[in-house]
Amino acid sequence: MIQMEGLTKRYGTKLAVDGLTATVKPGLVTGFLGPNGAGKSTTMRMVMGLDRPTAGRVTIDGKPLAAQRAPLTKVGALLDAKSVHPSRSGRAHLLALAATNGISKRRVEQMIQATGLEAVASKRTKTYSLGMHQRLGIAAALLGDPAVVVLDEPVNGLDPEGVLWVRRLARSLAAEGRTVFLSSHLMSEMSQTADHLIIIGRGQLLADAPIGEIIAGASEEATRVRSPQAAQIAATLASASVTVTAQDAETLVLTGIGVKQIGEAAAANGWIIYEMTPITSSLEEAYMSLTDSAVEYRSANPVLEGALS
Repeated sequence: MIQMEGLTKRYGTKLAVDGLTATVKPGLVTGFLGPNGAGKSTTMRMVMGLDRPTAGRVTIDGKPLAAQRAPLTKVGALLDAKSVHPSRSGRAHLLALAATNGISKRRVEQMIQATGLEAVASKRTKTYSLGMHQRLGIAAALLGDPAVVVLDEPVNGLDPEGVLWVRRLARSLAAEGRTVFLSSHLMSEMSQTADHLIIIGRGQLLADAPIGEIIAGASEEATRVRSPQAAQIAATLASASVTVTAQDAETLVLTGIGVKQIGEAAAANGWIIYEMTPITSSLEEAYMSLTDSAVEYRSANPVLEGALS
């Protein structure tokens, strides 16, 4: 378990993390989201003891990471996939980590095989692609068989097979009861991987809840209805609290009323219903709604005039 209590980090006049309090629980994949500059990487560095908090504290199962014996067997992390000596081979890098943490050579070979690096394990890491670096970083994170796994943008540079592999890996680690804390800017991937989300903006906590609750909280109740009696349905159900939008002659979107109420009205009035589909927001829509006022770097226009001429 990772516990952050009033976690604060200031760089001069810049407040990168501002009183962050949150708990990353075992048995779940906890996604860590926020706009660029929100303080995600700084927070993860403080979790790993690489940056000292200005105030507050972060503990792993009740202790700071520096107080843990054989820390690699307690917490495994991928923060910067390219922070590897370029002249070392992938295998040599893992062997060096293993030697300083009392981990066997057999475990190194197991991780090379598990991450699909057999063909390049003996090559210098300066020849690795970004995807290979990511796999090596994940191998290093898992080397000590840790109970807590911290992954910063783990799918960056991976091909579709690698992305699917990371997704399955994260979920399998959580299923084993481990604490899995990962960040990503890919909302579609996070929606398929995470059970719980911690969202920050400008260093402050914006949301800390199960992913379903966050999406539902950003969704106004709406239902798509298709019926040959769409006009009658619209006339009957439209009110101050129910908005009706016609998509075509037979299709309506009713906002402010749910499937149950529409079904009861259909039964009472003898309407023929071809379709009733609840409409919910996507994670991307919920995220954009939560972080709209916390975006530090905002693009003015989707297309830069003359840029392609």
